[in-house]
Amino acid sequence: MKLPVYSSTIRRKEMDAVLTCMVAEKIGPGEMNQKLAQLVREVFGTDGAAAFRSSAIALQYALKALDLTPGSGIIISALAPAWQYQAVTALGYSPVTVDVDPDTACVTPDAIEKAIARGGRLILLHETLGVLPDIDSILAFNIPVIEDISQSAGASFGEKKAGQFGVFSILGLEERDMITGGGGALLLAPNRREAIVLKRLADEAPLTDILPDINSALAFVQVRELQRNIEMRRQIYEGYVHSLLQGRHKTISQNESVSPSFYCFPVILASGFKEVKQYANRKDIQIEPAFTDSVVTLLGEDLPDCVNAKSLAMRCVLFPLYPRLGAANAAKIAKVLATLP
Repeated sequence: MKLPVYSSTIRRKEMDAVLTCMVAEKIGPGEMNQKLAQLVREVFGTDGAAAFRSSAIALQYALKALDLTPGSGIIISALAPAWQYQAVTALGYSPVTVDVDPDTACVTPDAIEKAIARGGRLILLHETLGVLPDIDSILAFNIPVIEDISQSAGASFGEKKAGQFGVFSILGLEERDMITGGGGALLLAPNRREAIVLKRLADEAPLTDILPDINSALAFVQVRELQRNIEMRRQIYEGYVHSLLQGRHKTISQNESVSPSFYCFPVILASGFKEVKQYANRKDIQIEPAFTDSVVTLLGEDLPDCVNAKSLAMRCVLFPLYPRLGAANAAKIAKVLATLP
């Protein structure tokens, strides 16, 4: 059996929490939703948090709280997940898609400056593959920032955690996000002013927008176990980096001031994807392109200026990295990374 690229870290604790909701027949939005929001406020150091049924719904409430004029330009990364482009368009705003740094896969201050000149009035900042961009320079533009920390949850820049930099932050809870609830998203408000507005909007929201307790129970345990899981990911990641240095391929660069989330292990290939995939398959290891569901993949030729994002979409692949991997499997993958063709 091949080692999959992704595997949700669901242990007995998570299963017990979900089962308790089912036995109590409390699976709709209720007490567990509120407990999850409270825990997230404590763990991520924010004044407000509300749990919704999807990241797109969370974005809708953030934009409603900010009272952003319909039709305004919203700046998004070409490597952000495709839902961002689709949601921005569906909500009546104009996506302003920007290219990324070829080494970090993150948007750059220069790209954002040009996007502001093209009408960008808000930045939807996807922290791609768990890597934090040059946040101080981005905040210096003095326009609203909504962080997407779905892949960077647990990362930090200096003394501040991912999720504390924007006016709002979205923490996705989908299957392949850093924390999963089997679906859904949390909207975080770092500061008191936005937290008050968020609470009012969440209290007025229809139940069909609010995350059910059965999903909240799963996410609650995941949030509680976040730091433990990050430490396990870090140990695997460091072994991978050491092995990869023995070959001609490289991974995504990290800012020295950043403590990353170790969301995944991306490899920027110096050779063809097909050759590397065949080699990994022979070792019973699955790999896949890192950006199959990204904006640049969705739009393709409609983004002629996003040359770096297009290159990374073709050359960047993911290898398995998750806490359930185990030492033996991690060592096996490390050996393959050291000998990639």
